[in-house]
Amino acid sequence: MNGSEVVASEQLELVAASEQKSAGKASSSTADFLFRKGTGFIAFVVAATLVAVMVSLIVEGWQALHTFGWKFLVTSTWDPVTNQYGALVFIIGTLVSSAIAMVIAVPVSFGIALFISELSPRWLRGPISAVIELLAAIPSIIYGMWGLLVFAPRFAQIEPWINDHLGAIPGVGMLFQGPPMGIGMLSAGIVLAIMIIPFIASIMRDVFLITPAALKESAYALGSTTWEVARHVILPFTRTAVTGGIFLGLGRALGETMAVTFIIGNANNLSASLLMPGSSIASVIANEFTEATTSLYKSSLLALGLILFVITFIVLALAKLLLLRLESSFEGKKS
Repeated sequence: MNGSEVVASEQLELVAASEQKSAGKASSSTADFLFRKGTGFIAFVVAATLVAVMVSLIVEGWQALHTFGWKFLVTSTWDPVTNQYGALVFIIGTLVSSAIAMVIAVPVSFGIALFISELSPRWLRGPISAVIELLAAIPSIIYGMWGLLVFAPRFAQIEPWINDHLGAIPGVGMLFQGPPMGIGMLSAGIVLAIMIIPFIASIMRDVFLITPAALKESAYALGSTTWEVARHVILPFTRTAVTGGIFLGLGRALGETMAVTFIIGNANNLSASLLMPGSSIASVIANEFTEATTSLYKSSLLALGLILFVITFIVLALAKLLLLRLESSFEGKKS
């Protein structure tokens, strides 16, 4: 083979390689285009579904909203016999039971996550984490049955002590006065807390474990205790994710249905005592939807669903704004 043939062969190889590279780029460009359009379509479907749910709730609940107006939000009367409906009892029940759950669940979840990430032996982390994740997988109706059949009878034995001691505290004592029935707003809040602890604890555990070891070791080297490391190193580094996990648990608590229905008592009246039975938006819809024989009755229940949708949306929007503020302040400190 002479020199010209070698040059021609090399040129052919270069042309073939160039064509193969161009074909690879074209294929990669097509795959990238399809992936981008596919993910965009999925995001659009999710957003469209959200809007469709809201629109359907507005349409179906419009009769009740038009009939009662803004008084639907501030009226405590719920009487299907006279067709008089108000959402105040259920709004307060939803907010109070969720607030009780968060007050209990957040510090407990923080303690669990801190123990797993900082205090427990390495061989114990796996079993504890598995138990937490198994608790998250238990269906809510199982929690409700456990709460009604196991927790409520035992909690009823504790309620006399709550009446005698916490009920005697000036100012807040009225919150802890009532007959020892075992079911009520406080019981529902405790069961809700048990349900959302696995979600919040799992997120906190994961973000605590990814905190850079150099930061924690530096703090320990300066003589910091485990609590000081958690407060001044771990929490500032992970506060965005921790806040997101807390609001995720709050969203779960606001919309919980079956567990609350079993344990809250389902009483359509307001009471200052947390030991008295109450009701939430989700529980009243679950209890009465099959009994809604008139159009106004059904529309009122769907209007309650719209209110719960709006409450959840507001909570998640506030969470997003808080996360954006935390991220911006964190970036400001870094700069």
